Amino acid sequence: MRTTAIIVAAGIGIRMGESISKQYLMLAGRPIVCHTLTAFDACDAIDQIVWVLPKADLDFCRHRILPQATVKKPILLVPGGNERQESVYLGLLALTGEPDDLVVIHDGARPLIRTEQIDGCIRIARSTGACIVGLPATDTPKQMSASGVILTTLDRKTIWTAQTPQVFRYDLIRDAHETALKNQNTATDDAALLEMSDHSVHIIQGSPYNIKITTKGDLQLAEAMLSCRLVRSLFYP
Repeated sequence: MRTTAIIVAAGIGIRMGESISKQYLMLAGRPIVCHTLTAFDACDAIDQIVWVLPKADLDFCRHRILPQATVKKPILLVPGGNERQESVYLGLLALTGEPDDLVVIHDGARPLIRTEQIDGCIRIARSTGACIVGLPATDTPKQMSASGVILTTLDRKTIWTAQTPQVFRYDLIRDAHETALKNQNTATDDAALLEMSDHSVHIIQGSPYNIKITTKGDLQLAEAMLSCRLVRSLFYP
């Protein structure tokens, strides 16, 4: 049984407001996506990596970005689509996976993922078929109307926010994507596609450090975390 990491970094990062895609911006001396690739390369449970990226950037990433990641595991560069869901599906299609192989789907813009979180998610998915990392809500969540009026207060004990990695058995996640494509369903994460197929998805505790870099403020926060010796030791012992 093989375990493949699919790193999704095919967007252009409009909210960052930069002239280059956000995954190529520098974080602690290296492009953001290099930190992500290095984290999965260092995980013993991962056998190979699929990096889904913009088609126009294939040569640039192969010759300019990838050498900075110093990845030792087999890595396949795959052109992505217009939306994240399409990019993940293209990554799945690039695999010649067996039904019980595992696929670890992760956002390229989450560079501060730790090996133990990847391992923990994989361990649960091996026995259940689907597991993601996330965080329990700490503030009181409110459901609101389109006009900004609170409709109801939700019980925060039952509310979690989803992160990546999200780990699935290959046949389950591919079937979920193909069903969504057929029915023209969309979702903001891959776990939701399995939920639409009535398959249970487990969730384990993630990390507040596992932020998704979307804005300049997020990048500054990631820089600040890596500049702290105690926090940096979590990622670079």
